[in-house]
Amino acid sequence: MIEQEKGRVVYNLVTYFMLLGIAVASMFSKKVRKMWRGERHAFEVLRGKVDPDARYIWFHAASLGEFEQGRPLMERIREEHPEYKILLTFFSPSGYEVRKNYKGADIICYMPVDTPTNAHRFLRLVHPEMAFFIKYEFWYNYLHILAKSHIQVYSVSSIFRPEQVFFKWYGRQYGKVLKCITRFFVQNEESLNLLAGIGLTNAEIVGDTRFDRVLQIKAAAKRLPIVDSFVNGCDGNRRQVFVAGSSWAPDEDIFISFFNQHKNWKLIIAPHVIGEDHLQQICSKLDRKTVRYTKTTPEEASSAECLIVDCFGLLSSIYHYGQISYVGGGFGVGIHNTLEAGVWGIPVIFGPNNKNFQEAQGLLKVKGGFEIKDKNDFSVVMECLMNDQKILETSGKKASDFVTSLAGATDKILKEIKF
Repeated sequence: MIEQEKGRVVYNLVTYFMLLGIAVASMFSKKVRKMWRGERHAFEVLRGKVDPDARYIWFHAASLGEFEQGRPLMERIREEHPEYKILLTFFSPSGYEVRKNYKGADIICYMPVDTPTNAHRFLRLVHPEMAFFIKYEFWYNYLHILAKSHIQVYSVSSIFRPEQVFFKWYGRQYGKVLKCITRFFVQNEESLNLLAGIGLTNAEIVGDTRFDRVLQIKAAAKRLPIVDSFVNGCDGNRRQVFVAGSSWAPDEDIFISFFNQHKNWKLIIAPHVIGEDHLQQICSKLDRKTVRYTKTTPEEASSAECLIVDCFGLLSSIYHYGQISYVGGGFGVGIHNTLEAGVWGIPVIFGPNNKNFQEAQGLLKVKGGFEIKDKNDFSVVMECLMNDQKILETSGKKASDFVTSLAGATDKILKEIKF
């Protein structure tokens, strides 16, 4: 008991230091400033919007990627259990700012930082009947208060690795936060075994809800007149198209250099960061006639060789215009969503930082995905795909079959939830 109290004190001290760090960083970073203001404004949002007579289910996602994982489950619950209202919280501005007007939730706000005072105050205002934390979200104070209040808490699409703090000798006290979870819906057998190794058997393998989500996205994809004109050209002679999604500067250095030399293919770039400086940087590297999505017309786009998508929300619909895709981030902190591309039956290329992304590992295993480490690797892969139609089609089919074969996590989760 004494050790547990020490663990709680240490955690809260670290949290208060984190709060101080956020406050200081907010003076220098626009993104952090949005988060800092949003978290402080959250209680005002809740006081104004929470209906004290309503029954709430709380979904928490750190950022946009986790939101997309939770979205299929959220929308199914909303459809099948209209007696509940949905509260959706985010930790990061990259999630909140993009989805703050999402129609699938009744209330959307930031989650205040996990101090004991904030957690008590938040849960008194919301009084949820159950809570869903997506993937990596394990907040000590929130989870302990939910557990003490006998509120069902589910961890969705969670994934565990041996190097995580829960499984280290020095993380045993913090690891007890996992005992607050009613049920874990994990992605793989390793996660199941790691939890069992610390005495937690309330888990089952259901897979990743992102596979369900990308199939939803594919079904709801829209035609985009500007992209249609760009692909078909002014003569109506449809060209081969390479789509690069969520790219960063190191990614762009590789594929832009290649396509400056191979002008028989058209190029669509949807960068991860769409700030003006980055967009200008991309344009300066291109030796192709280039237009920007928000600043062109279908007529102008038809004669262009490169289209830069300088807005959010279109990438998942744009992938289906391509014959080959590239997903960025693999030369930085990690690759972005490879499933959004693979679901369209096109091969997916990505950088080397993909080892902790099991969907990328799966695509590599079935040969629907290709890892590259430098410009030379990229050229070799591209020459192979561009010059052999059979390999191009076969690898694309393997990518889409891989995505389809692993769908169904949402149904498995819903069968286990006690409404």
